[in-house]
Amino acid sequence: MSDYRLSKEAVLQALSTVEEPDLKKDLVSLNMVKDIELSIGQVRFTVVLTTPACPLKEVIRKRCEDAIHTHIGPEIEVKIDMTSDVTSTRNNAPTLPGVKNIIAVSSGKGGVGKSTVTANLAIALHKSGAKVGIIDADIYGPSMPTMFGAENIQPRIFQVDGQTKMEPIQQFGIKILSMGFLVAPGQAIIWRGTMAGRALQQFFSDADWGELDYLLIDLPPGTGDIHLTLVQTVPVTGAIIVTTPQKVALADATKGLAMFRQPQINVPVLGVIENMSYFTPAELPDHKYHIFGKGGGKELAEQFDVPLLAQIPLVQSIREAGDEGRPAVSMGDPVTLEAFRSAAEALAQQVAIRNASIDRTKRVEVA
Repeated sequence: MSDYRLSKEAVLQALSTVEEPDLKKDLVSLNMVKDIELSIGQVRFTVVLTTPACPLKEVIRKRCEDAIHTHIGPEIEVKIDMTSDVTSTRNNAPTLPGVKNIIAVSSGKGGVGKSTVTANLAIALHKSGAKVGIIDADIYGPSMPTMFGAENIQPRIFQVDGQTKMEPIQQFGIKILSMGFLVAPGQAIIWRGTMAGRALQQFFSDADWGELDYLLIDLPPGTGDIHLTLVQTVPVTGAIIVTTPQKVALADATKGLAMFRQPQINVPVLGVIENMSYFTPAELPDHKYHIFGKGGGKELAEQFDVPLLAQIPLVQSIREAGDEGRPAVSMGDPVTLEAFRSAAEALAQQVAIRNASIDRTKRVEVA
């Protein structure tokens, strides 16, 4: 090999043969290669991923190394810095301008662990390096204050240009707003739907969320006023459906998924998460007991042609952690960590694919 072959142009030409596995285009045309530096027998560059939670990070790294060795020279030392810039279709959005992606987390039915999934997904995304927030949109039964050990914390209220703003609280690196922060513990919220909808709107318009990669919206069960308020207030990047395997949960999850698919709503469904898929006792970590049935989430995903993002086991530590005010992912249990790490990567992957292939979601205009 002659030294003249090692040039920035040659490096870009070699890397133009590397396809981003999800987006099906090469890294150079996707503008994912930055900061090429050359020295004798060595090349260094940065690959800008579409999310810090990219599950194919090492695959992309290996393909880049192979491309340099194949097209320039096998003796070249390749050093690759991996960073990320989370993609978005919400450029210049008037509401929540610093939030790149708004993800609705829905279930259709209560009791399937949707809030637990939301909390642990948020922590897993944060651990990957993403900036994450949660809006607890279950106005009547807010769970996030308990799950994050923040029952007695209230958001800071401040003034900006004569306007009153709320600062979301921050626990375990997650920014959070919930009606549970604004009422006394145990106090019932007896509101009509319009009042609950206005409260949710304030969480969007009257809060200082700053810069976020993902804002997860923990929706209440069903398909009611809060869901409609959400899609009327902001363009939602996509929705995920949480269910358990049994038939009664799947029936309601089907309705929840179908709601987002209605033409007047038209929010992309990013996938299904099957919670409580099987029970694994701590003393028998390799055993799986399918207490609530088997395969229901997979069947739902196949029925609607969406990905099955994860199957989360029923593990005692997940319940204990939520009751203690520390989402299980923050406590280091290996089974839980792996389950939610995989789920977060799959979600981030689908968000990136959605942003690259589907136009910006429009705010819904319905009576």
